[in-house]
Amino acid sequence: MRIIVFPINGIHLTIIRFQILTAYKEMRTLLNVTNFLGKTSDMKVLRRFIHLECAAGVEMKTGYGRSHLRRKIIMRISKPGKVRKGLWCLGRKESCIYLLEGRDESLLISGGMSYIVPEVIHQFKEFGINRERIKKLLILHSHFDHIGIVPFFKRSHPDLNIYASARAWEILKMPKAISTINDFSRELTKRMKMVEACSIYDLDWRDDISGMIVSEGDKIRLGNMDVQILETPGHSSCSISAYVPQIKTLFPSDGGGIPYRQTIITSGNSNYTKFQQSLEKLKGLDVEYLCADHYGYVSGEETKNFISHAIKLAKEYRTKMEKVYARSKDINQAAKELTNSFYSGNSDYLLTPEIFKVVCRQMLRHIANEMEGE
Repeated sequence: MRIIVFPINGIHLTIIRFQILTAYKEMRTLLNVTNFLGKTSDMKVLRRFIHLECAAGVEMKTGYGRSHLRRKIIMRISKPGKVRKGLWCLGRKESCIYLLEGRDESLLISGGMSYIVPEVIHQFKEFGINRERIKKLLILHSHFDHIGIVPFFKRSHPDLNIYASARAWEILKMPKAISTINDFSRELTKRMKMVEACSIYDLDWRDDISGMIVSEGDKIRLGNMDVQILETPGHSSCSISAYVPQIKTLFPSDGGGIPYRQTIITSGNSNYTKFQQSLEKLKGLDVEYLCADHYGYVSGEETKNFISHAIKLAKEYRTKMEKVYARSKDINQAAKELTNSFYSGNSDYLLTPEIFKVVCRQMLRHIANEMEGE
């Protein structure tokens, strides 16, 4: 364990960094450390949140009041590994997919970025996952960073059943969409310095991938568990979410917000209004694990209010977009301003600024039409 102490206005802010083998041990140790720190006088006088970062991929925040101990715990886990019994997080911090193990067969949820294929294959071996049990794969939406592993796994496992919304399959048959998917995938592979590692795999999308359509109310059965489908458009026109009531786990993809650092990025790319409506739809679910496609999964106290917080932040970002657009009435100029503002403090974000600017233009186009009554 390494303890770094910074003097701040006479108060010692203690940041503890440590590495542990499993997520469960990480949580247990974090709570033990919190209990210990809670008894010290320095910790009791801190009004602001103390941020504890775990090198193994767990982030936790706790808060303390002056007169009494007030604790708020946020658990965001981005390290690949076991989430809970029968559920695995695979891939990388910035691009996650999930393996749900049912009694009869296993289901991959989401398709990540193409460059995670080598690591996912390695993780199957590292975690002792039986690839032969994987009979199904669910696409939550058709953006390039959520379907990357699909071509490789479908071609290497021809009997693999692929599920997606009708709109997603429509998009994935469009030559222009396929070209954009492949171009953006190559751009991100270069950004992550994974070109050589991925060169031996057939990762490009072509017109040889097809599958089954799922829609609102459908269930994908795994024997002892049902994966319920909810239509949640807005981030994309083809977005769906998956919910497993037996384990109170939600897979909202980007339609539920992206848990980046200590905030939530609200990205209603195709239709910001529908994105906000979809968040409202997800709010009533009983969730103990929220499995995001970027930057890992959320558990603990934050999970209960994650969607409500995303709703609040979505409203705030909409107001910001409206103000930025109103100044110039120029979508390109507004997108440039929003992009520069974001990357001034978030240079390590997974998307390139160029792709992020495309996303901003999409959102602003909808916002502008709403503001002008079109």
